[in-house]
Amino acid sequence: MATIHISKDNFFHNLNQLALKAGSKERLAVVLKDNAYGHGLTIMAGLAAEYGITQAVVISVEEAERIRSYFDQILILNGTPFPDETFSFAVTDLRQLSAIDPAARIELKVDTGMHRNGIVMEELEEALAIIRNRSLGLVGVMTHYRSADVLSSEWYWQKKNFETVKQTVRSSGFKNVRFHSHNSAALLRSKHFNEDMARVGIAIYGYNELPEVYDPVPLRPVLSLYAGRTSTRHLPSGARIGYGGDYTVAKSATVSTYDLGYGDGWLRGDAARPYVTAEGLPILGRVSMDFISLEGDREVVCVMDDAQAAARHFGTISYEMTTMLSPSIPREVV
Repeated sequence: MATIHISKDNFFHNLNQLALKAGSKERLAVVLKDNAYGHGLTIMAGLAAEYGITQAVVISVEEAERIRSYFDQILILNGTPFPDETFSFAVTDLRQLSAIDPAARIELKVDTGMHRNGIVMEELEEALAIIRNRSLGLVGVMTHYRSADVLSSEWYWQKKNFETVKQTVRSSGFKNVRFHSHNSAALLRSKHFNEDMARVGIAIYGYNELPEVYDPVPLRPVLSLYAGRTSTRHLPSGARIGYGGDYTVAKSATVSTYDLGYGDGWLRGDAARPYVTAEGLPILGRVSMDFISLEGDREVVCVMDDAQAAARHFGTISYEMTTMLSPSIPREVV
């Protein structure tokens, strides 16, 4: 059957590299949202805790509850705030502030230029006044960069905006508030990291999406995808394989079917431009919902061991290659 292997050694290697960039592992918060980018939420939470990470970021309360026991602090990016000693909640809209339980721990997200979520900078003083008047539990202020992984000056522009945000928060009398803006790309390109926390996502899984002009930070893919053989047949020259018979056997060959398809989150792609597996085997014909065909009769094949390389073939990004993988595929630490 299809399986996913998670490399503990590669994961720890990546955390080492990022801790060096941040100054310490205590300043890293691992982003485990969306099933840990397809790697397995509880598996990656357990490994991160074993390494010594104490902070995590998730998308929902449901995810946070599943990993509560592993971390001291968990930031929830999309949820209704409620009082909890471990959870803090991102607040992204001014209207939320009037309904929040004052005992809840909140982290104010400010829109410094991405224009997706967050309090706009012109509303910051109003937001802080509401927080002060309602005695809300402000524990953090954050933003997100729209172009940290792009060769441009926009990162510096947003950083300058966030410095203005920090100054406004401090001058308004708020203390013991943590500031964080760095995602993986921002931390990897940073020369002097000086914030309280970095929210590291794709980099912990082994992928550096920065252009090559930036100083390389050696990261190692954590996930490898395997498929198991379900059947084998010996086909003569001229035989056509799969839906539409899109692949024609040039000469007699042994062809096997493996248990991986788009139902498992593997991209269907274009049969005329086949994906080549990590072991150098091109997929023959169309990808089915549950199966692919490959030449040979190996019991198990490694379909992907580098999501970034696979993403280049499909014209997408490493994030999509891993997050699409079905949670039902068994994952095991190796």
